[in-house]
Order: sequence, then C-alpha cells, then structure tokens
Amino acid sequence: EVQLVESGGGLVQPGGSLRLSCAASGDTISRYCMGWFRQAPGKEREGVASIDSDGRASYADSVKGRFTISRDNAKNTLYLQMTSLKAEDDATYFCVADPADFTAKVTPEWINYWGQGTQVTVSS
Repeated sequence: EVQLVESGGGLVQPGGSLRLSCAASGDTISRYCMGWFRQAPGKEREGVASIDSDGRASYADSVKGRFTISRDNAKNTLYLQMTSLKAEDDATYFCVADPADFTAKVTPEWINYWGQGTQVTVSS
C-alpha cells in the first residue's frame, strides 16, 4: 500500500508560482495513476490534475495552461508546478494515487490513496 506525503505549500502572492511535491513510500508509483485534488473552505474537494503511468496528463479547466503535473518514477515523487496563481487557487492540496487510471474530472470517492494535504495560500 502506498503512502503519500505532500510538501511545498505556503504563502504566495497572486501571480506567483509554487511547486508542490508528493513523496511516495511503501510501493512504487509506477504502478499507479497519480494526481492532485484540492479543497477550499466551504467547497467540495475537486480534481486538479492527473498523470497516468504513461505520462498522459489531464487538467481541470480552471488550471489548464497554468499548472503542470509531472512524475519522477525513479524518485517515487509526484510534482505540481503552479504558475500565475490566483486567489481562487487558495486551498489545501492533496496528492492522490490509484491503481486504475483516472482523469482530473474524477470524483473523490473513486480514489483509494490520499496524502494528508498541504496548504496553499494565495494572498497579497
């Protein structure tokens, strides 16, 4: 069973950039489709991006062109590069994994493995 630990969250000004990392242990991420969800206060958890074992990426419309998901199977690590950050990106970001492929449109109940989350605050 894979365990996921996010890092890299913090405070950033609107228009700024941040890179999140997700370190996996307990299993190799090459066996999994990986992704990021986020949840803002008072809102439902939503898919942000996903990347399958072949490197095919999927993005939510709200982040297309601004966020880039990538994976380094050798380092057993997932990344999310976020640029041109907006106030609406302010949320807790969760690293996720599942043996079955999924896209950024997947609903949370389909995902088996979750990290504990890292907070991204976009504010001037």
